[in-house]
Amino acid sequence: MTDRPGGDILRQMLRDGRTDVSLVDRMVEDLARQIIDGSLPPGADVNSVELARRFNSSRTPVREALLTLQREGLVDIPARRRPRVAPVTLTQARELYEIRASLHALVSELIVAQAPDLSVLRGWQARLNDAAAAGDVDAYFWHNVTFRQAEAEAAGNRELTRLLGSLGLRTLQLRHVSLSLPGRLDRSVEDHERLLQAYADRDATLAVALTRSIIMTGLHAIEASGWSGLEG
Repeated sequence: MTDRPGGDILRQMLRDGRTDVSLVDRMVEDLARQIIDGSLPPGADVNSVELARRFNSSRTPVREALLTLQREGLVDIPARRRPRVAPVTLTQARELYEIRASLHALVSELIVAQAPDLSVLRGWQARLNDAAAAGDVDAYFWHNVTFRQAEAEAAGNRELTRLLGSLGLRTLQLRHVSLSLPGRLDRSVEDHERLLQAYADRDATLAVALTRSIIMTGLHAIEASGWSGLEG
């Protein structure tokens, strides 16, 4: 399978630090990416026969891959029916974004308190600027995911980083939808520039407020868009 933007970061999230790569891992990565980028929208059937054919596999690895994605909340496996991409309810989306906003606000507070070197974050911000200028949603999305992970590491709290990782892949699906909406890249990159300046100024109040605003603006954009994958 040809690698695409975000391949390394997605593999890291799926394999939880493991370096071995199994057939099941490759199937999970392939399906997860399609669900995250919207190629397989909520409610779409997942053709397990086609998946087995594409990977020259028996049914057992396909079943394991689908069960993994079911545990992550991305796939439903109804009895005696084809697996499908799990729908997202409005309540689920709101609850996920509220959790993310609170946890990332704590990240911002810790970054200001510890005043770490911001060069890594500035490097990812430069990539965000380039992707936004090019209108490249996929590249911007994966750079944004990595920016947030780098923030969590800079905060210096391993348990907080673990909690953020435990939110799973469902948040990536929603974040990709949000950033795909008209005007979102320009707004997002400007907000991240302001956030980095708040870190440099060691202004915890502003940094926390900006982080909450950035995350909840993403939710409000999805709500206002009428995205077909969101159930009321």
